[in-house]
Amino acid sequence: MNLRIPGPTPCPPQVLAASAQPMIDHRGRQFAELAQEVVEGLKPFFQTRGDVLVLTCSGTGGMEAAIVNTLSPGDRVLAVSIGAFGDRFASIARTYGADVVRLEYEWGQAADPDDLRRALAADPSIKAVLLTHNETSTGVTNPLEELARVVREQERLLLVDGVSSVSSLPIRTDDWGLDVVVSGSQKGWMTPPGLAFLAVSERAWQAYREARMPRFYFDLGRHKEMLEKGQTPWTPAVSVLFALREALRLLQEEGLEAIYARHARLGEMARQGVKALGLELLAADERYASNTVTAVKVPEGVEVRALRRLLEDEYGVVVAGGQGKLSGKIFRIGHMGYAREEDIQGVLDALAQALPRVGYDLPTHA
Repeated sequence: MNLRIPGPTPCPPQVLAASAQPMIDHRGRQFAELAQEVVEGLKPFFQTRGDVLVLTCSGTGGMEAAIVNTLSPGDRVLAVSIGAFGDRFASIARTYGADVVRLEYEWGQAADPDDLRRALAADPSIKAVLLTHNETSTGVTNPLEELARVVREQERLLLVDGVSSVSSLPIRTDDWGLDVVVSGSQKGWMTPPGLAFLAVSERAWQAYREARMPRFYFDLGRHKEMLEKGQTPWTPAVSVLFALREALRLLQEEGLEAIYARHARLGEMARQGVKALGLELLAADERYASNTVTAVKVPEGVEVRALRRLLEDEYGVVVAGGQGKLSGKIFRIGHMGYAREEDIQGVLDALAQALPRVGYDLPTHA
């Protein structure tokens, strides 16, 4: 099966095999070595010399941890949203009592640094900015470096959802001044679901000491304290950590720049391939089209569920549908993590055969 959704993504056989190792004592020496190796292995991908913590939860749990460890009820927060996961970040903050104001864009667009600068300058009471780096619901990557520069100019806290970007797209936590960056094992890390990773800056730790939102399981201070002892506060997903250690070894062998270049090739291949079939990208400006997921508008007269079902049942290709208000309007091709050119070509070939069977006339040159 050619699984081409934005997560969970396929895992290399050796990663899956690693996850099948026998259990170990999560309070013992073997686990301490595993935890240390994994944390040190993660840091180069976040491009940070600071703390990286590993939580047993999904990426959304990591987003919640970013909020409850840095903010207090009533804090004014600017949520920059370009899609479903930007909306989710805002909803988490609101749930815990933050005063959330929004800078929203039409789904398919990227955020504009000038808009952000004006929004922050107009409201000095804003304490933190919530940003999605790569929005998988729309296939758009925000210009994070430029947006982060604006936040640093205005001296606000910056919390970043990097769930589907870190390890696949360039991101420099320290150099760009990012305060908390969240990622998740089931995306570009080539690892099964179950772990969230958080890079935490010194500014974020200062905010932690002042934050008053309720936290228990997601208390990052407890995680940091226990990590220094080679443990976690709560029972960790040991099998997923075994898998992650092996995945990190494979990623390190490939090298960071080679990983970025591969994802750039796959993204370009997917975009050019669907356009050659006469299809239209959702990304309004292709400069910001994601290199980890391509969102494609469903052509007039095609029922997306029928297309996805046909692709899966007869061609062995699984693509994702749209989320929220894009449900039924787009399909998405994931190309992050364990993905090669032949995987994307398989999707394009299947689309070329399946689309005419669901009522779409291919262009004559396709």
